[in-house]
Amino acid sequence: MNYFNENKEAWEEAFDHRHPGWGETNYQKLLNEKLPFFCPDMAEELKQIDFSGKDITQFCCNNGRELLSLMCLGAKSGVGFDIAKNIIAQAADTAEKAGIQNSKFVSCNILDIPECYDNSFDFVLFTIGAIAWFSDLNALFQKVSCCLRSGGILFLHDFHPVMNMLPMPGEPEFDEQRLNQTAYSYFKKEPWIENEGMGYMSEHYASKTFTSFSHTLSTIINAISNAGLCIMKFNEYDYDVGLSDVYDKKGFPLSYLLMAEKQ
Repeated sequence: MNYFNENKEAWEEAFDHRHPGWGETNYQKLLNEKLPFFCPDMAEELKQIDFSGKDITQFCCNNGRELLSLMCLGAKSGVGFDIAKNIIAQAADTAEKAGIQNSKFVSCNILDIPECYDNSFDFVLFTIGAIAWFSDLNALFQKVSCCLRSGGILFLHDFHPVMNMLPMPGEPEFDEQRLNQTAYSYFKKEPWIENEGMGYMSEHYASKTFTSFSHTLSTIINAISNAGLCIMKFNEYDYDVGLSDVYDKKGFPLSYLLMAEKQ
């Protein structure tokens, strides 16, 4: 079994162990708030994009809350892709409850998105932690390029690779008195192996194996360029967007936003 299949089983298991009510009220925020699931800097960038009449997609869309938020900005249609069938099912349920009818959710390995979606989208979204689930970013961003129309936009908002060097609270290497200390190599080649569930979604338990990967900034940028995408914007921020706030405003680049256009 390859790591994609193992990750699929681990994600679906984590959803089965989800915190009570996790994701079940997302539709209420979609009905009453504008871009409720994005941090302020990302929301501000998204508001500057004209989505009217556009076909958009999110790769690794999880329970669809971010894609559905963008649909509320006037996109013509939206398709979310994710490997976990039960999480995708919640996405479809959220769309129905929020009355967002021009959306669709597909369960598949992102690298195996069918060819019928080639040249289908004006906008591809990746959010926090998504690209870490792929060992080969060249293959990933080539798939992005295939799915984008000419002039289409890749929008990537993620943890900064420097965060992979920092020990998180709860790890043996973490010392709250020495927050300027790194614990891991920036150039780590070995995958991250986890068997404790998926913290933001589920309780801790002896889970099936999650396998993820570190990528340097140069690896990310080169893979995007190799796919025929021209970088239009790259912003770095000194705050984390999902793991912990202990390193916020301490001088580390902790998150970033990247936009690239298909030539």
